Amino acid sequence: MMEEEGPRPVARFTRPVMDRWDVDELRAYIAELRTEIARAEAEIGKRQAGRAAADLFFKPPR
Repeated sequence: MMEEEGPRPVARFTRPVMDRWDVDELRAYIAELRTEIARAEAEIGKRQAGRAAADLFFKPPR
C-alpha cells in the first residue's frame, strides 16, 4: 500500500536586495525574470492543453 504524501513544498520567489545594483544589473535581472515568466506561461499552456484533451476524451456522448 502506498503512503499518502503530504503537500508538496512550493518554491517561492525571494526578492533580492537591489540597493547596490547598477542599471545594467537591473536590466539583466529584468531579462531573467521575463525568461522565467515565459517559462511559467509555457507550462500553464501545456497543462491547459492536457486538461482540454482529457476533457474531450472523457466527455460523455450527447
